[in-house]
Amino acid sequence: MNKRTVGKLIGVILILVVWQVLYWTLDLEMLLASPFQVVKRLFELLKERDFYTRTLLSASHIFGGFITAFLSGIILSILAGKFSLIEDILWPVTVIAKAVPVASFIVLFLIWFDTDITHIICFLIAFPIIYTNSLNGYKNADENLLETANLYRVSFVKKLYYVYMPAMKNFIISASTVAIGMAWKAGVAAEVIGVARGTIGEQLNEAKLFCNNADLLAWTLVIVLSSIIFEKLFVLLLKLIFGRLK
Repeated sequence: MNKRTVGKLIGVILILVVWQVLYWTLDLEMLLASPFQVVKRLFELLKERDFYTRTLLSASHIFGGFITAFLSGIILSILAGKFSLIEDILWPVTVIAKAVPVASFIVLFLIWFDTDITHIICFLIAFPIIYTNSLNGYKNADENLLETANLYRVSFVKKLYYVYMPAMKNFIISASTVAIGMAWKAGVAAEVIGVARGTIGEQLNEAKLFCNNADLLAWTLVIVLSSIIFEKLFVLLLKLIFGRLK
């Protein structure tokens, strides 16, 4: 076990200790359930069929919004890097997407659409992160390699594969780790505010209405674990894909 793993374990233990101390201090389950009660409730949820349908439905909506933002963000960043006009046109879009509160987007789209808006919200939150970081990576491509490629009149497709994409690799991976977590938070928030049927957000909303703290924290733990698993798998996939560019 390396030092980083030990450090992470210590961090988790400290959170659990503080959590347990707060539980003893408040001494009221309605305000805060203990870690043991939350884990117990989580194992109870795992036995319910409804748990898996809700989790998969929420995950599919969030993944759909994220992957759309991921692909469009990379494609548009390449176009913006090549054509400054596209970068200028997209500038106000990214500024607005980053600055406007998530709640404002959720309420606005709930007024416009009488349907689940989770995938739209996830797209709006993830897109500027992916696009901005990918564009920065594009602009940080090795100038010497580009000069050599231009000297030998290498096509743009080959320059993209051998020069630009390797330069964008770390930027894209870093952006993805942030965007995935943000997409999960924003997506579930949209489900809670919109009371999306058959989703994790609906369960959070019910836990709030009935003051069921154990349920609230158990489902929150599900969200955290799902986000981490999704992030690790997606980053691993990216590393495998980018590994072929070496």
